[in-house]
Amino acid sequence: MIPLIMNGGVIGVASTLVLWSVISCFVYLTSLAIYRLTLHPLAKYPGPFFAKITDWYSVYQAYSGDRQIDFFHNHAKYGPVFRYGPNSLSFNTNTALKSIYGGKPNVEKSQFYSVFPPKKGLESIHSSIDKGAHARKRRVLSHAFSETAMKSMEKYILTNIRSFCSKIGTQSGLANSSGAKGGWGNPLNMADWCNYLTFDVMGELAFGKAFDMLEHEEERHVIKLVANASWMHLILGCYPMMKTLGLNKVLFREINNTRMQYMAYSKKQFGERMKIGYETDRKDFFYYLLNAKDSETGRGFTSPELLGESNLIIIAGSDTTSTALASSFFYLTHNPETMKKLSEEILSTFSDVEEICHGPTLNSCHYLRAVVDEAMRLSPPVGGMVPRRVLPGGIDIDGHHIPEGTDVGVAAYALQHNAAYHPEPSRFIPERWIPDSGPGITQDSVSVTNSAFSPFSIGSRACIGKPLAYAEVMMALARVVYRYEFRLAPGTTAGEGSPELGWGRQDREVYQLKDAFTSFKDGPYVQFRERQVVA
Repeated sequence: MIPLIMNGGVIGVASTLVLWSVISCFVYLTSLAIYRLTLHPLAKYPGPFFAKITDWYSVYQAYSGDRQIDFFHNHAKYGPVFRYGPNSLSFNTNTALKSIYGGKPNVEKSQFYSVFPPKKGLESIHSSIDKGAHARKRRVLSHAFSETAMKSMEKYILTNIRSFCSKIGTQSGLANSSGAKGGWGNPLNMADWCNYLTFDVMGELAFGKAFDMLEHEEERHVIKLVANASWMHLILGCYPMMKTLGLNKVLFREINNTRMQYMAYSKKQFGERMKIGYETDRKDFFYYLLNAKDSETGRGFTSPELLGESNLIIIAGSDTTSTALASSFFYLTHNPETMKKLSEEILSTFSDVEEICHGPTLNSCHYLRAVVDEAMRLSPPVGGMVPRRVLPGGIDIDGHHIPEGTDVGVAAYALQHNAAYHPEPSRFIPERWIPDSGPGITQDSVSVTNSAFSPFSIGSRACIGKPLAYAEVMMALARVVYRYEFRLAPGTTAGEGSPELGWGRQDREVYQLKDAFTSFKDGPYVQFRERQVVA
């Protein structure tokens, strides 16, 4: 009987320890919640109850794909500043945008970015938190994004844009310009075709070869890998401890697995390009990055640094650009008068499609640029927040002194739908970007619109690829407009909002994106026909 008693005693002690552990955990969490709700330095700020006590609130929003809508909704409810995490504040003003991201604010990138590299030493310009390291990376990368570099890479961009324009015709069932006979072609999902174009362009620029997504299906699965990698980064960034504990491998197994598949794919592409090395006259990104040196330190990029940048380039250079282009197609097909005005501008500016290339003439197409900007205002490719951590000494934002250790930021979607800066914020109005183009549109009103526009962020951490993205989108859109008439395929609604989608997604005229740091998208379905007469 003694062993049984002893066993019973052991079991009794174990049960007691478990009970006390549960009680202790409950007391700790309750005390922590009470502290965060009452005594925490940010306790005075309004916000959702669960957001105030745990970062799991943000994790849920990131997983749902509605994070950018949640920022928009909470600003509508709580005003220009609200607490979206225990140590986090979201602002929704143009002055906060400038205070947090412009100039030299007393902030650095938050730990949100620590989860992006697959392992230490593979930080990119995007994920580098240290300001000095970031500045050095940017100086080296600037060689690959200079005007000279863009001109040398333009031929690779145009080759794929030509293919894009041709595939629109063949996939639509249009034989050629003489055989179209004025009929509308088969509907095409432009979210897909814009992805194929921008991935092929980025393959050319980054790895010395197109991925051939415009021509073949074999590599198209990579689009899902890239999207899920970005999505996993967002989820982890909302609670970096999750990566430390390995919870992402359990809670988000499928997304995490596709992220790792993407990292392996990126590493393979990088390895193949590195085999070519300097032995090429092809002036792509890697040509410049392999040859570039930091003007201050004389150092170039190490192989791990180059791999880190290649991981970034595929996502930043393809997914975001494709969203800007697909959004433009959505808004043009939903706004026939805008389509007419843009067609008139393109057809009156160019007498041949091959004249449409990067340069002063294309940049003189102000309505084209306004269409692209308005599409990105309504549907920003990165609609959520890119957070910053306040450094010792704190920072003043809109009259609030924010203490050290607080994460702060401005969500692009919420700011770009703020009626204080964008009257009728849910309407597609390209004219708002052009002074004297309509009643009440002045240089001052355009300046206000620009002050609350940040699809590429602003300041020293703004996207270095902004000029390249604009050039690619404007060339592609202008060439499609020059060659084709197009319309929304009758009976299709892909990409549109509806009441069933919930708050912030009801508007049929607003292109709906799923926030995955970058964006998941679908539609619009568009029909094309060759222009019969080119003026």
